[in-house]
Amino acid sequence: MSAQEDLAIPLPIKAVGDTLKAPLLTDLPGKPDSVRTDTVAPAGGALTDKIKYKAKDYVRIDQKAQKIYLYDEAEIYYQDTELKAGIIVLDYVTNEVYAGRIRDSLGNYSQLPFFKQGTNEVIPDSIRFNFDTQKAIIWNSRTEQQAGLGQLGSDAMKVYAQRTKKENDSVYFLGEGKLTTSKDTLDPDYYIRIRKAKFVPGKKVIAGFSNLYIVDVPTPIALPFAYFPLTTGRTAGIMMPTFGNDPNRGYFLQNGGYYLPFSDYADLTVTGDLYANGSYGLRAQSVYAKRYKFRGNINLRYENLITSQKGFDDYTRTTIYNIQISHNQDAKSNPNSRLSASVNLGSSQFFRNSLVQQNVPNTQVNNLSSSVSYSKTFPAYPSVNLSLTATHNQNTNTDVVDVTLPTLQASMERIFPFARRDGIKKGAFQNINFQYDVNGRYSVRTTTDDFLTGAMFDDAQLGARHRIPIATNFKVAKYFSVTLGGTYEDVWTWETRQRRYDPETEAIVTDTIAGFDRFNQYGFSAGLGTTLYGTFAFGEDKKIQAIRHVLRPNITYGFAPSFDQYYEEVLNEATGQVETYTRFQNSLYGTPRLGKSNAVSFSLANTLEAKVRDRDSTATKPKKIMLLNSLNLNTSYNFEADSLKLAPINLTGGTNLLNNKMSVNFGASLDPYALDNAGRRVNTLNINAGGGLVRVTNARANIGYSISSRDFQKEKGEDEVDPDPYSGSNYVASSGGRTDDLFGRADDFNRSAFEGRDPADVENPTFGTKIPWDLRLQYAVTYSNNNGQGEITNNSLMFSGNVELTPRWRVGVSSGYDIVRRGFSLTQFRFERDLDSFVLKFDWTPFGQFERWYFFIGIKANILKDLKWENRSQPPQIR
Repeated sequence: MSAQEDLAIPLPIKAVGDTLKAPLLTDLPGKPDSVRTDTVAPAGGALTDKIKYKAKDYVRIDQKAQKIYLYDEAEIYYQDTELKAGIIVLDYVTNEVYAGRIRDSLGNYSQLPFFKQGTNEVIPDSIRFNFDTQKAIIWNSRTEQQAGLGQLGSDAMKVYAQRTKKENDSVYFLGEGKLTTSKDTLDPDYYIRIRKAKFVPGKKVIAGFSNLYIVDVPTPIALPFAYFPLTTGRTAGIMMPTFGNDPNRGYFLQNGGYYLPFSDYADLTVTGDLYANGSYGLRAQSVYAKRYKFRGNINLRYENLITSQKGFDDYTRTTIYNIQISHNQDAKSNPNSRLSASVNLGSSQFFRNSLVQQNVPNTQVNNLSSSVSYSKTFPAYPSVNLSLTATHNQNTNTDVVDVTLPTLQASMERIFPFARRDGIKKGAFQNINFQYDVNGRYSVRTTTDDFLTGAMFDDAQLGARHRIPIATNFKVAKYFSVTLGGTYEDVWTWETRQRRYDPETEAIVTDTIAGFDRFNQYGFSAGLGTTLYGTFAFGEDKKIQAIRHVLRPNITYGFAPSFDQYYEEVLNEATGQVETYTRFQNSLYGTPRLGKSNAVSFSLANTLEAKVRDRDSTATKPKKIMLLNSLNLNTSYNFEADSLKLAPINLTGGTNLLNNKMSVNFGASLDPYALDNAGRRVNTLNINAGGGLVRVTNARANIGYSISSRDFQKEKGEDEVDPDPYSGSNYVASSGGRTDDLFGRADDFNRSAFEGRDPADVENPTFGTKIPWDLRLQYAVTYSNNNGQGEITNNSLMFSGNVELTPRWRVGVSSGYDIVRRGFSLTQFRFERDLDSFVLKFDWTPFGQFERWYFFIGIKANILKDLKWENRSQPPQIR
């Protein structure tokens, strides 16, 4: 920049020592560093306001030359214009001002001019400015513009120019300029060199021939003309594609498109891919939000995949698609009605066949599900809740799709007919209450081939169920709670089945009869429950002072008659056998009860917590920790069954350990009956057959553990910093995958893991003693012994972690191992390097069905994120 000093106008000012200050200021009233107001009326000037000026060293007014000279920390203020510099010369006849730097005896410059007009700021080497015409000539100007709007805010674009001409308040013309977002303003690691340009602050830079320089080395990346938007907020514009070569489909352009913010509340992003062999992909995403009203997004994805060429035996053409919709209504917008949607549907093989790198973790998704619901509350007594819900559930392995279009659910609030609404209810009589609810459903089961076609409705079913539960409760002997009740149920259907003997086929055939039909049934129940507390005290001087055990036993008796009137018999004339059936078979809400139900069930819920001495010596009370969140078991005994009257004992439980960093959930099924030699249950207790009291038929356990360096920092009272900058990313979760990254991470390669970090952390030499890291583990095991096989059917460990080896290096891995099948799950290695203005990433799936790699380097700033280079491999097409 110093080479441009020759362009500056020399000043006829000689730097003088302190001894000359008094003579120079003898004609000026007041102190030399005070703010002064120019009261001289210029001959032909057009100034409409007063000029205020001051300087630290001296202020000299030359009446003959009609100029004002300010030296050392000089300042001038006029309306919305502010000028600070080492030297300022004001010609109050032409209303022109010149500002420059101060050079000491060693030739070093200091006090660069600072020019501000409105919100625009410029830091040049020197400047000439006319207050009347608002025009200026600026040498070696430096200005910073906020542009773009990323997830973490706007980006700062630095604009440099050797010579700048200010035409008016909003237009500048630049000569030999530089554009960069580098934080190092003196020696940027990259910049875009522009020869001539038009600069509109806060809006745009329009330049002629421009090319990219990296560490002052020119690159072949150049444009004959260029347009750089500098507006803040959302702005429409083109999204540059990625160039590459796919071994199966040839050269391609990927992720090119257009961004359009068509209102203050919504936008639209349209991107696409184009391959040399004719394959292509289209994607559209719209994000909308209105504060205190709603927010959501719509994602549409479509890919046309072609393998080989027409005329060859291996030529194939497949189309895959995926639709995702999310809508959430703010509860404050309407407390009595709510609309919500979570849609994820499409081709079963979309994520596995997609050519988009971001879909790698979603290849492990085995289920797609959707739900769109509207609920309405009528608050007048008795209040009624009404909801309409459409659901979709799709198994990507079997291609079976279950849809409800829709489900109607309505329920009336509980009514106490024998008690005042605002009074206290006492005794069994006043606690008598009843409700009413109805559930109607239109259900469809189809396949992905027939989905969204007319054929999907061929086997649709329609039904409804009405329920009226009546109940009361009261206390017995102060500590026991008794519940009595019954339920009446009425089931409607619009399709029944009729079975008959067909002489031609000599078999029983089933005819479907369209038309309304119904059946009803009812049952009664009584329950007795209580809560028991047991406390074991060890003393206040112990580390564990006490343990409290809470038990909640409950016994329920249920009775329901048999509804034989809904069952018929048909004779198989070929075999002479009589078959019993009901015309309501395959009903959406089951069939009428056949056979009397007379059973008692037992359940026991347990919790265990401890009172321990707090590690904090200043704490006045002991700390409570949960040892066992739940330990539940239940079973039943059927008096009407002719054998196997005792049901298996179901056991479930869970707890959190290691300061809630580890979650443990387990369950088991315990059968009291033995097996015969064929592996079938027999009516003989297992203990009487030489076994134990019960036989474990299946057991399962799931253990999750999550820990990071943040946990230890928090214990030391340090600031809590999230070590995972991608936490909260919901792309995989919205596609049906895990909320963590155990299946891998769907990286946004234009986003850096180092965003938003304090720059001091990068240069801190003690960083090595506090390396940020995070680790997640998930272990699952399942034991099956229903038929005496006694085998482990599932035994797997999944893990994921990230480490910042240095302030600029971050590495991560996600993988898992199936011990039963002896194979690794989707394994992903992630590497990221912070290169100041650039970010470098490399993702690698080294083996398996989805083997691939991806390399990316690009500018971190959102405004120039299209300046990037990507290279990747592509997985083989999965059929």
